[in-house]
Amino acid sequence: MIKLIEHEHELNRNLLMKTLSGKKMLSYMKAYGPNYEFCRFYKITDETGCGFMFIINSTLIICTDGKLQANQEINLFISMNLPFRIEGDRGIIQEINLPERYQHLNRTIFELIPDDSPLEAIEEHVEFNPKLTDVYAILSEGFPNIADFSLWYTDTSHRCRHGISKVFTYRNSTTASVMFDIGSAVLIGQVATTAAARGRGYAREFLKWLAKFFNGLDKRAYLLALDVRKSFYEEIGFREAGQEIVLERIDIEKDSMSKGQL
Repeated sequence: MIKLIEHEHELNRNLLMKTLSGKKMLSYMKAYGPNYEFCRFYKITDETGCGFMFIINSTLIICTDGKLQANQEINLFISMNLPFRIEGDRGIIQEINLPERYQHLNRTIFELIPDDSPLEAIEEHVEFNPKLTDVYAILSEGFPNIADFSLWYTDTSHRCRHGISKVFTYRNSTTASVMFDIGSAVLIGQVATTAAARGRGYAREFLKWLAKFFNGLDKRAYLLALDVRKSFYEEIGFREAGQEIVLERIDIEKDSMSKGQL
């Protein structure tokens, strides 16, 4: 059975705190609550186990107790909503079978491990409270398919105001965002550098600085990388902390819809 969640207490915090996907779900519940049409939470139960689903814009996240199995109801829910991206519970995602709609992508979870090497990045070049228009200008060069400015700005500013997210820039040309900060875990995402500044090592410097910055706050920082970017983070010295499978639509043009970037 899939049931729409109407109150925050209906989420199982202990279950969701076990994974990055679950923490992401909790962070959005904290930021938005259950009453927005574009941000919906569901509980899934059957005789095998239980779990939760969260859909925002065009991304669906599935988290379970590890016992719940993919079933006809979950597949019907996906067929009805057709999100651009599906992520979360690996066992469930492996069993979703809509080959005409989705491709499987491998994604690596990296933990940002600080090292003892001297950092070229100097904190005076880090902007802790940049203008969101400046951040979006950088992101739009790095992610041509990013959501339009109004959607991105509304979501990002809302999450920042609620203490869920934070954005940084470095040397006015590289950006990275805290997608959520919950418990002792921080998820870093939307890392991009302007075309004019690429090749100077700014992203590498900035990520190394972020690793030390959050380590100093007793936080464990993570980021997610598709295979095309995996070697970059390995070369920096970040540690692989897990593997995920992500489903993405293949039957539409990426430019034609918001990808629900998280």
